Amino acid sequence: MNEGAREIRVAVFDDLNPSKLYEILALRVSIFVVEQNCAYQDLDYLDQSAMHYWIDDSEGLVSCLRVLDEGATRRIGRVVTRQDSRSKGMAGKLINKVLDGSVGPWTLSAQAHLEKWYGKYGFVRSGADYLEDGILHLPMLRRA
Repeated sequence: MNEGAREIRVAVFDDLNPSKLYEILALRVSIFVVEQNCAYQDLDYLDQSAMHYWIDDSEGLVSCLRVLDEGATRRIGRVVTRQDSRSKGMAGKLINKVLDGSVGPWTLSAQAHLEKWYGKYGFVRSGADYLEDGILHLPMLRRA
């Protein structure tokens, strides 16, 4: 990650300016669609009802995620970090911000190879593995 990383930013969809929304969508597509070779519809109409969390540096968007209020739970999704900034704790900072700033329980759908990583934040498997877009996933839960 380049110098100049800022604090975590949080906004509802209507407060995202078009440039920031474009950056978020472009990063998600570059990682989830291109890098992971998964052709899927990222524009799922859920962004409008989500809280968006992100971190920027001098080159732009470093890491982001969204949180959906599902009534009884908060769903964390679309956790993504720019390739040159991985393993530097940025996604973890965002996860901690969500956990510290909202009421649980929290759920997420994790890529199976990230089960232990999410476990560091108190998430546990809550169901069987399943295939999504050719990648093994599992449901996870963290109680309040």
